[in-house]
Amino acid sequence: MIEGKTVLAIIPARGGSKGVPRKNIRCVAGKPLVAWTIEEAKKSKYIDRLILSSEDPEIISIAREWGCEVPFVRPYELAQDDTPGIEPVLHAMQVLPEEYDYVVLLQPTSPLRTAQDIDGCIERCIQQSANACVTLTESEKSPCWMYVLENDHRMTPLLVTETAPTRRQDAAKVYVLNGAVYVAKSDWLLKQRTFLTYETVGYLMPKERSLDIDTEFDMVLFEILTSLKICKFEYQVSSAKVMM
Repeated sequence: MIEGKTVLAIIPARGGSKGVPRKNIRCVAGKPLVAWTIEEAKKSKYIDRLILSSEDPEIISIAREWGCEVPFVRPYELAQDDTPGIEPVLHAMQVLPEEYDYVVLLQPTSPLRTAQDIDGCIERCIQQSANACVTLTESEKSPCWMYVLENDHRMTPLLVTETAPTRRQDAAKVYVLNGAVYVAKSDWLLKQRTFLTYETVGYLMPKERSLDIDTEFDMVLFEILTSLKICKFEYQVSSAKVMM
């Protein structure tokens, strides 16, 4: 709860991932992917209830093992490749008998996001009296230098402007969705059926916590980053013991 407002957090995790098969339960550093999000969400200062939405029995079982509530089984028709991401959120809000002031969407494909990121996004939404707030990260590339490749392989600029910068340093900073945290007022979200409108505000997250796992390459990168972090921690502990 925050400023007297109740907060529901939803983790959507279907079993039919195509880019990385069974990615939501793939183990990295001894934990299934979905568990990384469960653990951080449970550390939040503001989340009153954390639930998982899934149609997959194995994912449901693993989520419960890691302390996440699963109050219902998601209908299979809402777990297809072409199911819009907002649908499982709206379904959960409509199925639960309790009403909450705010809803938070936490995708398991953002395993490096922390409880501080979650709470920071919630705080931004509340403090600015915004209807919705989502996390962003600074883009490494400017759309000024992006192109559409036509059928005959000709390059067409994505943005047509006479004042395009010639140096990276002169380009305006731009930001992209990182998929880590989505927050919205519940009644507003039920009407809009999207977190993203002109009313939505942004919460900036650093690049190192903005990994969004969509491909096998992303998963390998996550495994490498996790291994490096564990090795660094073990080195620090070992060094501290030597100094003692």
